[in-house]
Amino acid sequence: MRLMGTIWKIKRFIKGDGSTSILERIILGAISIILTFFIFSLISGAFALMKVGSKSMPAGIDVSSNEPVNILLLGTDIGNPNEEDNQSIKRTDTIMVLNYNPQDRKINIVSVPRDTLININGINWKINAAYEIGGYPKIKSEVENLLNININYIVKLDYNAFRDIIDAIGGVKMQIDRNMIYDDDAQNLHINFKAGETVTLDGKKAEEFFRWRKNNDGSGLANGDLDRIENQHKFISKVVEKCTSPFVFFRVPKILSALGDDVETNMSPTDIISYGLKFITVNHDNVSMTTVSGTPKMINGQSYLVPDKNSNKDVISSSKSSTKQSSSTATNTSSKDIRIKILNGTKINGLASKAMKELNGAGYKNIDTGNTELSNESIILANDNNALNTIKNDINIKKSNKKKSTAEYNNYDVVIILGKDFKEFGK
Repeated sequence: MRLMGTIWKIKRFIKGDGSTSILERIILGAISIILTFFIFSLISGAFALMKVGSKSMPAGIDVSSNEPVNILLLGTDIGNPNEEDNQSIKRTDTIMVLNYNPQDRKINIVSVPRDTLININGINWKINAAYEIGGYPKIKSEVENLLNININYIVKLDYNAFRDIIDAIGGVKMQIDRNMIYDDDAQNLHINFKAGETVTLDGKKAEEFFRWRKNNDGSGLANGDLDRIENQHKFISKVVEKCTSPFVFFRVPKILSALGDDVETNMSPTDIISYGLKFITVNHDNVSMTTVSGTPKMINGQSYLVPDKNSNKDVISSSKSSTKQSSSTATNTSSKDIRIKILNGTKINGLASKAMKELNGAGYKNIDTGNTELSNESIILANDNNALNTIKNDINIKKSNKKKSTAEYNNYDVVIILGKDFKEFGK
């Protein structure tokens, strides 16, 4: 309504009252035409977005606007070229989790290598087969177990959608740092990039860059899929840079139309627009990308990446910031899911460690300890009332407050500061 009012005022201004010049009227007339065109394009894009949805995905888990969210991003291969419409035989060759934290306005993208080892009913599989085996519920649960997180939403796109989205943002300029020459007639895939050249990748060329792993002569990426993910991160970084540019605002209608054609998700159109607008206003420097690490291993003649939770501690903690249920529907938070930082604000050595052991015995597993400046009062800092109420049942601290958005606290749901008044534990 405000935008329409602005256009109406501009039109009145164009008619003039004798004080406006012809040049001013021409400029304001052009602005009016642009705004009108943008509105109609936006409406058209919104109608296209109404086609987005999924009947086979599990329902999304909504969170309030000030809570972190985890979105599982799946990119599928083409499957059998002779059965392009057969979704059940496609594998998720690209698996990522996008974590957005509105408190510090940061996005962290975690890539999961497709060769990551999982075990289903006693049988070893690569994680990219989980979707083929059990659909969305299975790939969702496997990623949740791997990263010890909760997924709120799922977005799946195939290469048709990928191409359309890259075309919608106007392509991406990339510097090619190695020869990338590969042909696969069966998939109608032909890649030809030369080292040292700078190329503006449209949708088709971007797909080629994204999928490349080796050349016709066998040369290529030494570490296979892990190096391909690194290549993909370089590309995504350029996409993020372009999408966080102010000029992307004028491409929003085209992007919405592209999403409506080949994207499947359990996010509502309203959520897509809401989060999309938040994402494009995030500072490029506040977007980070990491990859689940592990040890390459041959098992029964198959190559796997065996993940190690200790080596992925930082990756897991950076993406572990969403609850299974929104605060509007949940009444209790599982103690094992709460990430806790205990800080000793006294001169009593080992007090934080003692508190950690007590809470471990009560079922809390994700606890770190440390020291802080001396404090007379003990306090629990938390933004999630469910987590706060849960931990209050197990520790004898009555005072609480909101958790500040600082680097020291960002990876934790609850921060406990032990002061001089701290005496004993609760139940």
